Amino acid sequence: MPLRTTLVADLTYRATVRASRAAFRALRLDVRTEGAEHVPVDGPALLVANHASYLDFLFLGVPAVERGRMPRFLCREPMWHTPAGWALDRMHHVPVDRDAPAGAYLQARRLLEQGEVVGLFPEAGISYSFTVRALMRGAAALARDTGAPLVAGAMWGAQRIWTVGRTPWGTEPGPDFSRHGRVVDIHLDPPRHVAPGDDLTEVTTALGYRITDLLEELQRRPHHRPRPGEHAPWYPAHLGGHALTPTEARELDSVPRSAVWPTWGPGAGARLEG
Repeated sequence: MPLRTTLVADLTYRATVRASRAAFRALRLDVRTEGAEHVPVDGPALLVANHASYLDFLFLGVPAVERGRMPRFLCREPMWHTPAGWALDRMHHVPVDRDAPAGAYLQARRLLEQGEVVGLFPEAGISYSFTVRALMRGAAALARDTGAPLVAGAMWGAQRIWTVGRTPWGTEPGPDFSRHGRVVDIHLDPPRHVAPGDDLTEVTTALGYRITDLLEELQRRPHHRPRPGEHAPWYPAHLGGHALTPTEARELDSVPRSAVWPTWGPGAGARLEG
């Protein structure tokens, strides 16, 4: 990247990090990271995790920022048509057109080849059931094509702030910025490399199992469990919450048919018909 472009990106990114930290403090959020040491301090890396809230890119970026890195995230292209679009562009995040994703793939590959950290959510959307739904093969392909290490992780807690769902009157729930001292946990695994001959479906399937294991370990922690008798639409049904089951969620989850459908977790086999 040209020096001036890089400076603008870094200044915008640092300002966004400062604003995010101030917002975390204002909301009394306790953001806990485990495994930040697995993000390399230099050279390329791919960060991947489950997707449970609209704010996930802020939280998945935390351990990378702790290591002095500024991850570039793949985000849906419509976000560039919101007030946040100018900042996303200046921070060199990558817009993804769901109907023509090849451009985003090439841009992400260039960033990795330039030694950047790239973050993405292989579910390609927030899971309505808060289980790991079908995964796209893009993360495995980028790791295989570039040699960048794949750092898998899981996050839990941000869904209490702003996520998908259905209210009793059929609308999406709005954000809840009340100050309750909530915990957001982020856990990263050691990096793994995808060899040139590895099968992308097999790598993606293994990723689904690993993210599921990490996510359920976080979800079962006492500070994330609903209180006795509490109605908890933000907690997965198979663990005692009131979120949609994977079967109920499949009509709302917008998942490309080219995705690898889950053989992992309680969502195994939850696939759109037809």
